Amino acid sequence: MSLVKSIVLTTVAAVTLHFASPARAQTAAGRELPLVWVLSTGGTISGQGASSTSLAEYKSGALLGEQLVAGVPEIKQLASVKVEQIVNVSSTDITIANWLTIANRINAIFKDDPKVAGVVITHGTNTLEETAYFLNLTVKSDRPVVLVGSMRPASAISADGPLNLLNAIRTAVSPESRGKGVLAVLNDEINGARDVTKTNTYRVETFRAPELGLLGYVDADKVTFYRSSTKRHTLRSEFDVSQLKELPKVDIVYSYIQPSLAVAKALVADGVRGIVFAGTGAGLMSTAERDALTPFLGGPVETRPVLVRSNRTGNGRVIAQEQYDKVGMIPADTLNPQKARILLMLALTKTHDLNEIRRMFEEY
Repeated sequence: MSLVKSIVLTTVAAVTLHFASPARAQTAAGRELPLVWVLSTGGTISGQGASSTSLAEYKSGALLGEQLVAGVPEIKQLASVKVEQIVNVSSTDITIANWLTIANRINAIFKDDPKVAGVVITHGTNTLEETAYFLNLTVKSDRPVVLVGSMRPASAISADGPLNLLNAIRTAVSPESRGKGVLAVLNDEINGARDVTKTNTYRVETFRAPELGLLGYVDADKVTFYRSSTKRHTLRSEFDVSQLKELPKVDIVYSYIQPSLAVAKALVADGVRGIVFAGTGAGLMSTAERDALTPFLGGPVETRPVLVRSNRTGNGRVIAQEQYDKVGMIPADTLNPQKARILLMLALTKTHDLNEIRRMFEEY
């Protein structure tokens, strides 16, 4: 047996031993297990490296979804699982087309089978928060959708994927998860799609919801929630992507001292439908940036890009300010730039009215 395979089997055995208990098995044996779909997309959780210490160099998607689920036997005591390999890429290569495919597949699963308790999506961590927020706005069910990944490949010493996957399944079948919106479960913690972000390049505790905090924990005894988001999502969302093949083009411009104006000008010339500015401080832009955009803001709203102000700080609200309001720039509240981009893309599928888009940024 290879060293890599031995490490994977040892990790799986440790997870199984940790969670196996006579009480849990007896409960599962006495009732019909809830049904969970696992949609696998690749990422580190399915990655394999050349050795058990290859933590940064590995191939994403080396294991398929069926293998990931089979590698955690304890899942069989918690749920009846159906697995679908819906895409197989590193999360750096996830596309908007992939988003539409995943959202429509989830909606079809929930529509076709009312017995489905929830859906779990295995996903790479680099863009997990973006996929989660897109689904938070486009899934049309209050049943749980849980994204899960890992920071270490499946072949690594102390791989975190098996336990994360088990905890994601536990969260998906928990009645308490219903109506909470799309969730991200890693490192025994539950975060909401709107607020969670990746905060560290390698640490397993990378996913945080900066100042607003996590929603709950997945511990050995149960899944526990302490709060939920008050923003609109899932069933209450007005966005419908069922007939869409693409989304309006929206890009992000990062602000810094003496920025180049070429990027923003090139985007406008290229016909971009929206621009999100990762502004300094409370979502501020330099005078040079504002002056460079002024010539493009005089025409009809339908013919110019919609501009949204986010911030690069990682915490806090971006609020309305007169100097930006008068040129039609919309504040992103607490949404980080990458999530403000998602909301703006979806908003532009419905309207170009700035007041309506402003309302959406207040409600979502």
